[in-house]
Amino acid sequence: MTMQIIGAGLPRTGTASLQVALELLLDAPCYHMLEVFERPADVAVWIRALQGDLPDWDDFLGEYAAGVDVPLSALWRELAAAYPTAPVLLSRRESAEVWYRSMDRTVLEQTRRMQRGEGRTPPTAPPELPHMFQLMGRGVFTDVDDPGQMMLAYEQRLSDVRREIPADRLLEWQPGDGWEPLCRALGKPVPDLPFPHENTTAVFRARAAGPPPHPVVTT
Repeated sequence: MTMQIIGAGLPRTGTASLQVALELLLDAPCYHMLEVFERPADVAVWIRALQGDLPDWDDFLGEYAAGVDVPLSALWRELAAAYPTAPVLLSRRESAEVWYRSMDRTVLEQTRRMQRGEGRTPPTAPPELPHMFQLMGRGVFTDVDDPGQMMLAYEQRLSDVRREIPADRLLEWQPGDGWEPLCRALGKPVPDLPFPHENTTAVFRARAAGPPPHPVVTT
């Protein structure tokens, strides 16, 4: 199997919903941060890739037809080059402010809790996981406690992808756009189903506050 669409969007841009939608459209798995907790050995591969030692993508991602969310989206340039016919999916929110509000109440809130020793990671989480997140943020987020910098980083990602990916290959999508843009890009019929609506802010916060340890689900 080869990658048929490559996600370049940051977390909290609807990527959990996109994962479900793309798996239905392509009848094949879509790589998402959740996969890391099912395949902990992947963390070492992503760390090496983020440091410039790229894997054989066909071997590493051979069972996947699509990928969204980190860590895959942190290497959107490399994957776009490896699969030059695959559309690049730039998921985004209505504005940088909307994106930051979602990040602040989910991913960043959980990060702060863990820094205070209040958050927990799954017992199966690889010990290298914090290093992977550090590498993903390098050159993107300089200060996660600075809302202005975070929003600038969000806008920079949009600008970089729009500048580097030809318009006829780029698919911009935001929650609310539904099936049609994805189906046009992939040449698939529109399913007679509601578009998935996964991992809302409320669901994320409830999961993070619950008694059992939970993975960091970023979208």
